[in-house]
Amino acid sequence: MKLFYIAVIGLFLLGSCTSKQAHTHEEHAHEHETHKHEVHAHEGHAHEGHGDEIALSDSKAHAAGVEVGVVGPSSFHQVIKCSGQVLAAQGNESTVVASIAGVVKFNGKLTEGMKVGQGAKLITLSAKSIAAGDPAEKARVAYETAKAEYERMEALVADKIVSAKAFAQAKEAYENARIAYEAVGQSNAASGTSITAPLGGYVKNLLVKEGDYVNVGQPLVSITQDQRLSLRADVPQRHYQALSSMESANFCTPYNKEVYELKALNGRLLSYGKSASENGNMIPITFEFDNRGKVMPGSFVEVYLLGAAQADAIVLPLTALTEEQGSYYIYKQVHPERYMKQLVSLGASDGTRVQILSGVSAGDKVVVRGAYQVKLANTSNAIPGHSHEH
Repeated sequence: MKLFYIAVIGLFLLGSCTSKQAHTHEEHAHEHETHKHEVHAHEGHAHEGHGDEIALSDSKAHAAGVEVGVVGPSSFHQVIKCSGQVLAAQGNESTVVASIAGVVKFNGKLTEGMKVGQGAKLITLSAKSIAAGDPAEKARVAYETAKAEYERMEALVADKIVSAKAFAQAKEAYENARIAYEAVGQSNAASGTSITAPLGGYVKNLLVKEGDYVNVGQPLVSITQDQRLSLRADVPQRHYQALSSMESANFCTPYNKEVYELKALNGRLLSYGKSASENGNMIPITFEFDNRGKVMPGSFVEVYLLGAAQADAIVLPLTALTEEQGSYYIYKQVHPERYMKQLVSLGASDGTRVQILSGVSAGDKVVVRGAYQVKLANTSNAIPGHSHEH
């Protein structure tokens, strides 16, 4: 009987110990799950607000022309954006006029923009079929008649057979006839009077058509040397106080969208207006520069006037920007082969670069070329910000 009681007490103690061990194991499991949840919650909080990372391998980035640069403080000019026009510089343009009245005939193919040399025959003017007669032939006859009369009187004036007054009148008539004949006679031929280019350059404007009848002094062709050009910008009056600090300018042409920098084209400021133009509320400012590119005189352009430089600005090339519904973004390189889209606010632009007011700091690695390719990668293989690769 005593052994029976001992056995019952042993079984009771064994069950109590097993139950306590099971309860302790459950508590440890619960604590482990709680810790896992806390870790995940902490990780999720750590990635909150970073957006999505974009995967783009170095090989693909290189093939797409993606370039990354480190942002640093840079100098940037005060900018005034306005419209303007490219004009031929003074002394580099000439207008050819008709030396006689007649019908226009082009010498070969004559078109706007074609290159011509100095002295090249451009137009022939002929009046042979006009009832009034050929002015060149008339000038020749008048010259020869006046010359003969002058020479006749010259031999008689010494013997006082003709008066000095009559001789002076004959001499005046002869000189006038000579000048008129030399103006057209040297270039006169059987086909008519040739009109030549006074300087080498390019045909800017054809002011007549073949077959037109023109009078003496009527403009026929304008020629520009196209070597030195002027840039005239029209500035709103509200910027008048800043005009005195303008140092240079950039401009963008509408036909090739290329931005030209006057600093690289030996450009210089000529003058700026002290009053508004007669036909509007604009103030003109004029520069002069070498035409080293294919800039067309007479074209209207977008102008970026450049004033005093300001230091420590955050500046990026325009190629770093992408636009979506009026907002602008850049792409930061946050890790090797990982990029992040970033909204930025913009300041002034000089046509090639733009000042960044917010969204980028010095030391950031930013895609400066090929941003559109990174944008395309974002639509195909974006990686959520909370994901990790191990």
